[in-house]
Amino acid sequence: MQLKPVSEIHEPPGAGLRGVIAGEEVLLTGRNQVQEKMLKLPPIREGLECLMFLDGSFAALFRFRDAPRRGARSFLEHLGPRHRITRLILVSGDRPNEVNALASVGIRETHAAKTPEEKVGIVRAETALNKTIFVGDGINDAPAMQAATIGISLGQTSDVVTEAADAVILDSSLSKVDELIHIGRRMRRIALQSAVGGIVLSLLGMVLAAFGWLRPIEGAIAQEIIDLAAVLNAVRVSVASKHLTDY
Repeated sequence: MQLKPVSEIHEPPGAGLRGVIAGEEVLLTGRNQVQEKMLKLPPIREGLECLMFLDGSFAALFRFRDAPRRGARSFLEHLGPRHRITRLILVSGDRPNEVNALASVGIRETHAAKTPEEKVGIVRAETALNKTIFVGDGINDAPAMQAATIGISLGQTSDVVTEAADAVILDSSLSKVDELIHIGRRMRRIALQSAVGGIVLSLLGMVLAAFGWLRPIEGAIAQEIIDLAAVLNAVRVSVASKHLTDY
């Protein structure tokens, strides 16, 4: 069997996929593409749909529905007290009933049926008010990731999403998102320790040298020791920590 995009056989763009199986023409498409033909179809229910037609006659309807991730509620509830996340917003291109079903795990603010351009507008508006983190897993999320303060790609996605994101989590797990937050905070803390600690010790050495309490050769040795201590402290980033998650 060979399936071709309908656009290649002079059909309206986005109408679906068409192929031939055992001499029968098979068309896979969406409800919006055939509504104008006034076809009698099953009622709309929750979930994504795929309609199948055999030789122009309706044959089957496939429904797919996203389900909240396991442990999503406890993960979202811990973001506020543990990581000072003040607002949670779900932005999606799916229908409102699908988005509301996913938001039932504890997300109060939702935006449904949004295009990639509309997602960018929402993220930019929020980023203008405060720092934002955008977590996405689809190619339509790439522009919004770039508009956010930090964009996180979840799962093994396309190169476009990988390039747009500031961080990529190959394991599509919420616990890995929490681990990433802890890694970022730990790296920032160690970097500040090395930078601020090195500056303070260097200033102390300069003061001692200014009053004649530290000779030039001793000052040079002390500066080398300070630099070495700062580097060794920074190396701690590569050492695995047992406390990289609290979820």
